[in-house]
Amino acid sequence: MRLSKDNLYIVSTPIGNLDDITLRAIEVLKSSDIIICEDTRHSLKLLNHLKIKKILISYHKYNEKKQTTNIIKHINEGKILSLISDAGTPVLSDPGRSLINECIKRKIKVIPIPGVSSITTAMSVSGFKDQFLFYGFLPKKKNELKKVLNSLSNKIFSLVFFIPAKKINFYLENFKEFFVGRKIFIGREITKLHEVFYREDINNINLFKTPIKGELTVVISEKKIKNKALDKKKIIEKAKKFLKKYSLKDTVSLILETERFNKKEIYNLCLMVKNEKKN
Repeated sequence: MRLSKDNLYIVSTPIGNLDDITLRAIEVLKSSDIIICEDTRHSLKLLNHLKIKKILISYHKYNEKKQTTNIIKHINEGKILSLISDAGTPVLSDPGRSLINECIKRKIKVIPIPGVSSITTAMSVSGFKDQFLFYGFLPKKKNELKKVLNSLSNKIFSLVFFIPAKKINFYLENFKEFFVGRKIFIGREITKLHEVFYREDINNINLFKTPIKGELTVVISEKKIKNKALDKKKIIEKAKKFLKKYSLKDTVSLILETERFNKKEIYNLCLMVKNEKKN
């Protein structure tokens, strides 16, 4: 594989099992002059497994600004650079956004090398609807957390979070308050030897009695919307108004824009109004 020297490569790496890496990702890492890592010690485990020896640059939230300048300089010197995180797809709740924005600003191409993500991995086995919102790490302080969860509780989509295992009970207690009636999926050690999945109704899930380790990917199921009773009088009044200007088909479509009910029921009421006008 021949790589351009004018690009920054964003390379996804395994979230646990070191064999979960694409052939393309391996080739890009082998072809790179410098690999930008969140934690060089952690990344060495993967690189040693792949028998790849390269210059490594540590890049994290405490040195982001300084290292961004150095990285841009290396790219301008014609070196091939790739960015990896400790696990999964870089930048998603990991360092790198400032670097990518600087590259975009300087017309440097940013090339994604797709692969594993714990977000999509957890969603794929959760059993929940695949329209989802990814939040990442939640606030650690109770007051801030309650504000965020209160806002998110109104969203109808599935919700994905990253949670430190040692704090799981703290978050579960708050989930029980804000996500009543929904289900929860917890993925621990995903793709690793001791992979465990927990599935339960949020109302019924018990707090963990013994400490667990690592980071968890947690998914809250979609919010069930209770159907309101059909206000026939309201629909009939709208139908009378719209049928003066529009066809039956267009009238039904217009009513459905604001009234989320069964289309057939709306159609039958509109048809009834139309037939009454003829008589």
